[in-house]
Amino acid sequence: MKKDVIIACDFQDKTHTLDFLKKFGELKPYLKIGMELFYREGADFVHELKDAGYKIFLDLKLHDIPTTVNRAMKNIARLSVDMTNVHAAGGKAMMTAAKEGLADAQTLLIAVTQLTSTSAEMLRDELLIETDMQTAVRIYAQNAKEAGLAGVVCSAHEAAAMKSIKLITVTPGIRLLGDGANDQARVATPEFAKKSGCDYIVVGRSITGASDPTSAYRRCVNEFLGE
Repeated sequence: MKKDVIIACDFQDKTHTLDFLKKFGELKPYLKIGMELFYREGADFVHELKDAGYKIFLDLKLHDIPTTVNRAMKNIARLSVDMTNVHAAGGKAMMTAAKEGLADAQTLLIAVTQLTSTSAEMLRDELLIETDMQTAVRIYAQNAKEAGLAGVVCSAHEAAAMKSIKLITVTPGIRLLGDGANDQARVATPEFAKKSGCDYIVVGRSITGASDPTSAYRRCVNEFLGE
């Protein structure tokens, strides 16, 4: 498995996305397509990006009864995306059903443990989870492993603990030094993510909101993948 930097294409539509990607010329960065863009443009746009040579992480965080998630994954399998996910809060039966739905598709299936916008206070006061963040993430990750998933979405602060469970780590909430945290609670720099042993980092506004997105992307690549 090759480590990589994934750009979060959280744009409102296809036009804005393609205008952004034109700035990269012949570069074909790994892209994350989330709910906002997928629910606007649908499967056809995913096929278009795949045909153009982009790797795609389809970030829909499926969380429903096992049968529904299984059937949804059968449709996602037809998209030939490189990675997709469920939310581990759905439990082992749901995650197993998701894995079965993908069948022989060459798609990495990972599980969200806790959103990087979730703080320790929210975990305790709103979600009523009494354990600390590290413990909650570890339990969800162990469930994902037992369900046969390849990895987890987790913050850089929990990534090191995932290595003992032998799971791929996909880390959002990445900001270049000096950039604001925005609505994220547990953020990290590419350099910190590298030191934490993350396999993939997902970078949004530090690249998409930069005056020179290509330079910002190359900086992330250098900090995360450089020697």
